Amino acid sequence: MIVTTLFIVFAVLMVIGLPVGVALGVAGALAIVMSNLDTQWFGLMAVPQSFYAGLAKYPLLAIPMFVLVGSIFDRSGVASRLVNFAIAIVGRGPGMLPLVAIAVAMFLGGISGSGPACAAAVGAVMIGAMNRAGYPRPFSASIVAAGASTDILIPPSIAFIVYSVLVPQASVPALFAAGMVPGIIAGITLIIPAVWLSRRHNMGTLEASLPRPPFWPSLFGAAWGLIAPVLILGGMRMGYFTPTEAAVVAVFYGLFVGMVVHRTIKVRDLFLIFREAAELSAVIMMVVTLAGIFAWALSTLSVIDPIARAIVGSGLGEYGIMALLVVLLMVLGMFLDGISIFLIFVPLLMPIAQAFSWDPVWFGVLLTLMVALGQFTPPVAVNLMVSCRIAQVPMESTVRWVVWLLGSMSLTLILVIAFPELALWLPRYLGY
Repeated sequence: MIVTTLFIVFAVLMVIGLPVGVALGVAGALAIVMSNLDTQWFGLMAVPQSFYAGLAKYPLLAIPMFVLVGSIFDRSGVASRLVNFAIAIVGRGPGMLPLVAIAVAMFLGGISGSGPACAAAVGAVMIGAMNRAGYPRPFSASIVAAGASTDILIPPSIAFIVYSVLVPQASVPALFAAGMVPGIIAGITLIIPAVWLSRRHNMGTLEASLPRPPFWPSLFGAAWGLIAPVLILGGMRMGYFTPTEAAVVAVFYGLFVGMVVHRTIKVRDLFLIFREAAELSAVIMMVVTLAGIFAWALSTLSVIDPIARAIVGSGLGEYGIMALLVVLLMVLGMFLDGISIFLIFVPLLMPIAQAFSWDPVWFGVLLTLMVALGQFTPPVAVNLMVSCRIAQVPMESTVRWVVWLLGSMSLTLILVIAFPELALWLPRYLGY
């Protein structure tokens, strides 16, 4: 009865439009109270304890820092300089600007780890440029949103940090290394249909008439942005700082580049940058902490193990259950953000992964890939919302293009399922 009430309350609150964090917290708190009616204070002390336990985890300190990094680099002018350098390399022509948009989005993934932040930074530069070159705005918005979805795979990644908190067997460095190759493959599988669609529909006809930036000045201008991932990831690999400390280093590096080198960030801009990062970080952390109450209720009510045993014993087999999980999480990704999906379902899914002896690092990459697909899958797609707002087009106008990109990126998911070493060889090679 209590378990049924838990899920019904959560579903009803979501349907009536409450934020997912509030729905998780209220449903979890109600279940805790109902299960402790015969005890003093009705078990209410478990609610603040679970709230605090969900927040008091050292790896979570990196999340607000990487969110701040995304806000800083959004205004530092790094994205526009990277775009010029990429165009200087690949040249002009039909399909080249979409290629550049995805490549720059992938590169920025090695700095901020936030899909929406990357979509904002790349979209602000590329959507206008693609429009001037003759690409339809819905197509441009689709390309930027899809390219930015690779950010949660390419380290550093906020999604991997949240997953490591939920699954202690998977360390942050191991997840960062495991996401690198699938993230690159995902980017390549997006570039191919982007270029093909551009040429098939005769888009970008004005691109060839635009000037090509000179190589060496473009390289010089992009150098500070090119160094950033090397500093962040190289410093972690060399043992100079932890992933959490790397986020702080990235903040100061970004401020130095924006305020001293490029001088695109003024002192008066800092308040807006810090406020934007604080608001987004607060939303993420509130969802994390309120989901802790929900997770504690699931654990206390012994819901997880019976569900896991029922799924494992369903007779579908290992690959049948994997296919079921892929369909389930991709559908959920249309309606929930990635962090919420992790917080709700990872505690339920890990016993299933353990039953089939799935590697927790590999499983984390798979879940993150599914979340990445959800980031540009309508009707609720955080990256697509950002890029459509910049392009000033309704989300439904992007569907005809998004379908192609979803199909191609799904190939990456299939490859990682079929060949786990694509995700596991690099962390093993690096000794994680």
